Amino acid sequence: MAEVTKPVVTTFLAVEGIPAELAVSGPEGEPVRGSVPSYPSPERAVAALARVLRYARWREDPPGEYLRPSGIRRERAEDLVRAHFTQTPVELSDQVTAELLACYGIEVTAFRLVDSVSSARAAAEELGFPVALKGVGRRWQTRDLIGIRLDVGSPAAAEQAYAELVEVTGQPEIYVQQMAPKGSSCVFEVIDDPSFGSLLSFGLSGIAIELLADRAYHVIPLSSVDAERLIRAPRAAPLLSGYGGAQPADLAALEQLALRVSCLVEDLPEVRSLRLDPVLAAPKQASVTSARITLGPAPTRDDTGPRRLR
Repeated sequence: MAEVTKPVVTTFLAVEGIPAELAVSGPEGEPVRGSVPSYPSPERAVAALARVLRYARWREDPPGEYLRPSGIRRERAEDLVRAHFTQTPVELSDQVTAELLACYGIEVTAFRLVDSVSSARAAAEELGFPVALKGVGRRWQTRDLIGIRLDVGSPAAAEQAYAELVEVTGQPEIYVQQMAPKGSSCVFEVIDDPSFGSLLSFGLSGIAIELLADRAYHVIPLSSVDAERLIRAPRAAPLLSGYGGAQPADLAALEQLALRVSCLVEDLPEVRSLRLDPVLAAPKQASVTSARITLGPAPTRDDTGPRRLR
């Protein structure tokens, strides 16, 4: 019998399952390899063939390389995790978060914590104008900007912005941060999935995009090809490539950031969640302006080894 090289499916309207005449039975009578697939409608048969084609193309694509970016200080990162680890989930302070990220070459845009008008002015002058002033705490750094003052361009403006934020937040501690180059606002987030383990998601920021759940996901660790695809996967990704006449963002910097986050989470299983938001994707760099990391006990899993699909 000649080898069959063309996929064949059948359709018997409204009949679920493979008819006995088309089935090769296994030890318990179930259809096994060699059976002819059958569907109750032409639409479902075509959909199945389309999925087979998509899977075959995915199998043929080069998987890329699993490379570690340069400048990683794993031992220092492990020391930081041990120093702040508890048996219950704990969110790291902004300062420790920035230090832990720096061990993997992820630099948070420089900031200072101040508690007075004079120290706010001094920090702004040290960092260089323009600067941003932000209330301490997640609730003050929301998209409505109630706890943020951007493009503060002079010592007098820094003093005024500090006074305004103290009145809004009711606390003297305020962050003064360098203004990062303007670009598209993006979000990287690591979440733990009970089936797949740690997943890295990427998407652009914005109420409309978040309402539509426009996020791309990939299992950690990422290869070079995985990182490239992740950045280009969201439906809004053309905005990063100059859609509408805007300057293209530095996609290579976003890919490098994804690889570094992947290495961090792969090395440190105590990192239960991580969020970089916003990441400003400018034409020549990608700047992390805010980050959160939560530590907790590593999940217990029966499987071992890297979580790779190939």
